[in-house]
Amino acid sequence: MSEEILINVTPVETRVALIENGMLQEVYIERSGSRGIVGNIYKGKVVRVLPGMEAAFVDIGLEKAAFIHASDVDITPLNLAQEATSDRTVPDIASLLYEGQSLTVQVTKDPIGSKGARLTTQISIPSRFLVYMPNNEHIGISQKIEDEESRERLKALVEECQAEIGESASGGYIIRTAAEGVSKDEAMADITYLQRLWRSIEEKIRTVKAPSVIYQDLPLYIRTLRDLVRPPTEKIKIDSKESYVNACGFADNYVPNVEERLEYYPGERPIFDLYSVEDEIQRALSRKVQLKSGGYLIIDQTEAMTTIDVNTGGFVGHRNLEETIFKTNLEAARAISRQLRLRNLGGIIIIDFIDMADTEHQRHVIRMLEKMLERDHAKTKISCVSELGLVEMTRKRTTESLGQVLCQPCPLCDGRGFLKTPETICYEIFREILRVNRAYEANNYLVMASQSVIDRLLDEESDNVADLETFIDKNIKFQVEVMYSQEQYDVVLL
Repeated sequence: MSEEILINVTPVETRVALIENGMLQEVYIERSGSRGIVGNIYKGKVVRVLPGMEAAFVDIGLEKAAFIHASDVDITPLNLAQEATSDRTVPDIASLLYEGQSLTVQVTKDPIGSKGARLTTQISIPSRFLVYMPNNEHIGISQKIEDEESRERLKALVEECQAEIGESASGGYIIRTAAEGVSKDEAMADITYLQRLWRSIEEKIRTVKAPSVIYQDLPLYIRTLRDLVRPPTEKIKIDSKESYVNACGFADNYVPNVEERLEYYPGERPIFDLYSVEDEIQRALSRKVQLKSGGYLIIDQTEAMTTIDVNTGGFVGHRNLEETIFKTNLEAARAISRQLRLRNLGGIIIIDFIDMADTEHQRHVIRMLEKMLERDHAKTKISCVSELGLVEMTRKRTTESLGQVLCQPCPLCDGRGFLKTPETICYEIFREILRVNRAYEANNYLVMASQSVIDRLLDEESDNVADLETFIDKNIKFQVEVMYSQEQYDVVLL
C-alpha cells in the first residue's frame, strides 16, 4: 500500500489530506480562529458539582464551562485511594471536587454542538514514540504492536532508559505504534524531551492563576509529522515554504526518519487538486454515497448517533438475490470504512446492511468491515449483526466531524433537512387569520409570504380564501416578500 500526505497551509486555515493508493481517506482541518483544543492542559476552577450526575463543570476560560466525570478524576494525587470502597469503583464526585477548587485538567474532547469540552485530570503528553503519564507508573504498549518479542523488547528498552536517567524520568509511558523498531537513542531522546516539557508545565501550574491555559498542542502540520506518518508513508508534500522549513526543523530534532520524506510543493496547480481532494471533500458532505455496482449508501448524522442505510439501487446481480445482496454489502463495508474516516464520524454508528439470510455471509461482511478499519487512526469497536439485522459500532470521537467543521444547520429548515409544504403554510395562515380576527378589531388583512405560498393562495386555495373572507366579513390582500423563506409569513391588520 502506498501512502502520501498533502499539507495545504494558508494564513487562515491548514488542511491535511491522507492519500492511500491514490484515494483520499482522511481530512484534517484546523482554522486559525478556531483551533481544536484536544490535548491542551488548563488550570481550571470548579464552578459546579453535580452529585446526581457524578460530574462537575469546570471553568477553563472558554465560552462554555467544560465537563468532567468522576471516572476521569485521578484519585492518586488527591490521596483518596482509601475512600474507594470494594463495591464502588469510583468515589462520589463530592469527595473528589468542591466548588471554587483549582484543578489541572486536560481536554479529551473538543466542544461539539451544545456540549462543552470533556476533561480529565489524568494528564498525558505525546511525543513521536511515547505518551508520557506523569501521575502513573505503568508502562503500556499499543495493541497494534502484536509481536510478543517486540513488545517485550520495547518495554525493557523504556525501563532501561528510565533507569539511566534516574528519578527525573519517573512516571508512566505508553509505547505508540510508531515505536516498533525504535532504537535506544531514539527512545532516550523522546523521554528526555517529554521530561523537559513536563518540568516547564509543572512550573506554570505553580505560578499561573485559574482559569489559564498551561500547554497547547502543536499546530496541525507539525502534529501530522508526529502522529500520522507511518512506514508506508512515502511523501509528505507541503505547499508553504515557511511551514516546510518549520517542519524540517521539527523533524530534524524529533522525527529524523521523516525528514527525507518531506517535500516542498511550489507548483501553480493547488496541491489538493493533485488527487481531486476538493471534489472528494464536496462529495463527503452529501447524504448519498454511490457505489460502483449501482447500489448506494444514505448517511444521516444526528447529535445522538449516525445511521448508515445500504441499498442495492440499480444493482441486479448476475446469479441470485442472495448473491446480489452479499456483493452489495461487501462493497458497502469497504465504502463505509472509508466514509467514517473521511467524514470523521464518531460516537454511536448504526449500519443497516441489506438483510442476509446466510450467517456465513454476515460473518464475511463484518470481517471485511473490521479489516478495512484496521488502518483507521481512531479506535473502533464493532458488534455482530443484531436480531434486527443491524450492526452497531462505535468510533472514538474527539473532534467535530467534517460536516460540522465545514457546514452549519440550514437557516430555512433549522437542520431538519425538509421544509413545510406551501399547502401546510396556507392552512397555518388561515388559522392565524381566524385567531387574530377573534382577538383584534381590523377592517382588512394583509398576508405577506413567499412567492410559492402566495401563488398557492391565489390559485389552488382561492376558493378557501373566498370562503374565509365571507366567514370573517373582511377582505384579505396578499403581498409577495422575496426575502421570506417558504415557512415565513405575517398577517398584518389594516
